[in-house]
Formats: sequence, C-alpha cells, structure tokens
Amino acid sequence: MAKIEQTDSFEDKLKNIEQEDIKKASSVFHEKLNSDWAAHLNSCVHCGLCAETCHYYLADRDIKSLPVYKLNLVNQVFKKYFTFAGKKAPGWIGARELDKQMVQEWVDSLFGRCSLCGRCFLNCTMGINIPYLIRTARGVLSAVGLVPPGLQSTVDTAIRTGNNMGISKQDWLETIEWLEEELQAEVNDHKARLPLDKKGAKLLYTINPREAMFFPLSISAVGKIFYATGEDWTFSSEYFDVTNYGLYNGDDEAAGRMSGRLVQAMEKLGCQTLVLAECGHGFNSNRWEAPEWLKKKYEFEVKSILQIVSDYIREGRIQLDPSRNKKKVTLHDPCNLVRLGGVIEEQRYIVRNSVSNFIEMTPNREKNYCCGGGGGQLAMTRFAERRLKAGKIKADQIKNTGAEVVVTPCHNCIDQLMELNKHYKLGVEIKTVCEIVADALIINKK
Repeated sequence: MAKIEQTDSFEDKLKNIEQEDIKKASSVFHEKLNSDWAAHLNSCVHCGLCAETCHYYLADRDIKSLPVYKLNLVNQVFKKYFTFAGKKAPGWIGARELDKQMVQEWVDSLFGRCSLCGRCFLNCTMGINIPYLIRTARGVLSAVGLVPPGLQSTVDTAIRTGNNMGISKQDWLETIEWLEEELQAEVNDHKARLPLDKKGAKLLYTINPREAMFFPLSISAVGKIFYATGEDWTFSSEYFDVTNYGLYNGDDEAAGRMSGRLVQAMEKLGCQTLVLAECGHGFNSNRWEAPEWLKKKYEFEVKSILQIVSDYIREGRIQLDPSRNKKKVTLHDPCNLVRLGGVIEEQRYIVRNSVSNFIEMTPNREKNYCCGGGGGQLAMTRFAERRLKAGKIKADQIKNTGAEVVVTPCHNCIDQLMELNKHYKLGVEIKTVCEIVADALIINKK
C-alpha cells in the first residue's frame, strides 16, 4: 500500500510542480555544469551517427529515443537560463523553460529512454559525453524529488539499511553461516570458511545483495574459489553492498555515502584490496566515480573479482577442467564494467579456460549493445515494456550465437537477461563468470 501511495505522490508532483521547485532545479543545474560541460552541450553538430548506436532508438525508431534528442532536451534548458540569447530571445535559439511540460519530458526521456550505457558517447564524432550530461539532468530532478519511485526507493533503502535489499545484519550473518556449512559439505572439509570481519585480511569481498536474497550460488562460487587458493580474505558484517543506485538517480551526495561505507569497512578491518563482485555499475561506481563523489583518494587497491580470478588462473593457483562445462557458452559484456569500466579481456580469459565451447556475440567488448537493464531501468516498472522492447537487440544477439549458456559478470544484467530469456523464449541458462569457474574447479585435497 505504501508503494502505491508513493507512486501516486510522484504522479501528483509531476503534474503540479511548484515554481519553487523550478527555481531550485535551475540552481542545481547551474552548480553541476562548469564551462567544460557547457561546451559539451553546445558541441553537437547533429550528424545523426548516435542514432544507430542506441538500442532504444533501434527498437522503436521514435525520435524521442535519439541520443541527440535527449541531449537537446538538456541543452534547451541550459540555453534558457544560462545564455544571453536564451534569456532575451529564446525562440530564436530553441531555448525552453524548465516548466511542467519540460520536466515531464525529462522524466520520460532521460529516465525512461536511457540506460546510461555510453554507446552513444563511444561513437560520437565530437566526443560528447552524452550519458554524463543526462545523468547531470537526472541529478537536477533528484534534487526536487522527481526521480521515478522505484529507483528512488532503492536508493532510500540502501541509505537507510546499508544495502539496497534492506537485509538486516542478523539475516546476513545467518546467510553466511548456512552457506559456509554448504561449502564445507561440498569440499568435504570442516575447516572451510566464509570469514567475517577478519582484521588485516588481504581482500575484503563485497556482493550484490540480490545474491544473498535470490542467488546464493554466486556467493558459494566465490567462496569455493577462495578456498581452493587458500586466499586471505573476509566479508564485512556491516557493509557488504557493492551496488550504488546513486549512480543512476544522479544524487552525488547519496552515491558518496554508499561508496563511503565500503571505505569505512576497509579502514575498520585494515584490508589491502577492496574486491568488487560481479556488478557492472558497482564496479564503475566504486572504482572510478567514488573518489570524485568523496573528494578523496583511496588508500587501498580496488579490483573486480574478475581481475583476481584471472590472476589465479595465470599464476596456477587454481586448476580448471573445461570439459566439465560442455555446453556452448557466450558472454554478455556489461556496459559499466566494459565500455565504461575498462575490464574487457579478463572475463574472456577466464571463460576460455573454464568451458569447452565459447563463442562471442557480435558486436562485443566495448562495442557491445546494452542488455537494457542498466541506468536503473529494472527498478522503474513504469518503463518495463519499453525496457523489454529495447532488449530485443540483445535477445537477437544471443539467438544468433546458438549458445545454450549466457555468462555475464553483472547481476543487473542477469536479472534483465532472465526477463529477456522468458519474454523472447530464448531457452538458455544464465550464469555469472564465477559460477562457471566453480563448476570447472578442481579441488586439491589439503
């Protein structure tokens, strides 16, 4: 009932936005845009090349889905409030006020037609960082309480409870306890551990809370890999959430608070390396964006679990038997991890060493198409139909490989791929990279 009331409240505010909110929004917009980003806004040459890069536009051919259209919505407001011509003769240069109609257009296009995947940025002839400017505009809407409720509630839950699923500390401890018992039984060693709050451990490992709630095998897989290597590692009993939906709603303050908790856990436990689970936006947020949000440099290393596991294979610390994974496997590249995060070859190296039959999608790596689950889309049910339609490109890519298993190092992508699997009747299995590794892992008795 509370969720319905929240939605109704949002719709009411969206239709009846107050002048005070408009004033505040323009002020926040001004704070977020320096001269460099203003130059980006005005650099578009309208070549149209971004059109064919966007999975939303390719899916619906709606002008409102064009990256340049979304960029222009932001630029029109910029011109109105921050240029002389826009203030004096707005009609001449296409300047528009951030009024009720424009706010509704911002919500529909900037939240509802963009997953912040960055593919338009990669292919822009002028090098305009369109996703950053769209996220900036989302931050303006966030400042006046106009983020779609599902996305905002995810941020609110994480701020309030310490993780985006609202898992209590007691539930987290109990989950680790029974998963540890499962690990001991699987490896036939009562000394196998999923350690908690081990001070001075080399690695602090974080998870996507959905793993604890719905995908515990993902946690078990990593625990099994660490066990096989004899790694010195630990979980934190307090702050274990790698996700950060502040990246998606544009709220830098909230995003900084969430990433800052992982910094606190590192400092409290005295670990050397913060290891981020298979989560695209979690990696981008905590590896690249968080130092900006926190305005401070990390005193420790930050790595993806993929970088850790690929090193294990290269160094011979784990042994794998690819014949244990005989089905044809393909790999989906998460946008935030690959195109925006720079982790590209590690997952390929791991998969090639873990399966008998690996085939790439086309295109792949940094040129991959977004699955449609990023940008907070999975949390915004109002845009679900649009999200599934935009995901058809990824569904077709999977079909064309003939794969039986789709591997992806991101739980947001897994959730979206599971929906695409059902919606487009793909008939595939969907797994994380570490699950594939655990399936192929040869455990040497200690």
